[in-house]
Amino acid sequence: MAIGRGLSALAALVMAAGCSAGGQAPEAARPSVSCGSAVSREALPIWARAGFSGDGSGVPHVFSERGDMIAVLFEYPPKASADPDDANKILWVSRLPQQPMQPLTIEARLDGTTTSVSREISGGAGPSSVNLPRAGCWRLTLNWSGHGDTMTLTFT
Repeated sequence: MAIGRGLSALAALVMAAGCSAGGQAPEAARPSVSCGSAVSREALPIWARAGFSGDGSGVPHVFSERGDMIAVLFEYPPKASADPDDANKILWVSRLPQQPMQPLTIEARLDGTTTSVSREISGGAGPSSVNLPRAGCWRLTLNWSGHGDTMTLTFT
């Protein structure tokens, strides 16, 4: 009998805890994990060093998930802004061959929200000015010259 009352009390506590979580975001809106793409200041890979003196050590950069693209961050950390005149200089370097004048498209989604934006770099991977409207962890889907990859970037 005492065990039954204990289980009933435990069930009531579990139900109450579930009902009192109203301040939390729904599961789909919660950020999945920390903003995972690590920023490195180590030497750039040989295929990404064109235009840099030496090996590019000290320049902050982020590898895409498969390592097919690097984002070299000339403003670190990148700053979020809704002002179209504000932008972060980012050099996109592709490890894979590119078709001339094919754009790099970026589909960016702010982790934990439904906020998403699209950006297009008309000449493909190369220098760009990219801004995203809000601070946070942005998950980027990159498409260029028939290739695709993903990365995350934190904008402050």
